[in-house]
Amino acid sequence: QVQLVESGGGSVQAGGSLRLSCAASGRAFSTYVMGWFRQAPGKEREFVAAISWGGSSTAYADSVKGRFTISRDNAKNTVYLQVTTLSPEDTAVYYCAAGRRPVLPLSQSRSQYDYWGQGTQVTVSS
Repeated sequence: QVQLVESGGGSVQAGGSLRLSCAASGRAFSTYVMGWFRQAPGKEREFVAAISWGGSSTAYADSVKGRFTISRDNAKNTVYLQVTTLSPEDTAVYYCAAGRRPVLPLSQSRSQYDYWGQGTQVTVSS
């Protein structure tokens, strides 16, 4: 069992930046694919970014490419999402997820992730 705890969300103005963090419990963190998803009010949860177990491969949703950066520190059991140039359309609850299957290409499907955090709210005002 893996527990994931997100932090770093908040309220920012359009154009602002945040750094989201997700701390994971357990010894197998370095073997997991890690992903970030988000869910806006009234919408389905959608893929944002993913990173492979060693950090050498990443994937992004088209809507965030060039603005968001995913990274991980396996020594700290933590994955990060640097979000920049935020717009009101980025307002959502952001969820961290861990996948046990070390496969490439990185999956954008929620069904491929086994563990989920509780989420952290990001609110962007215009």
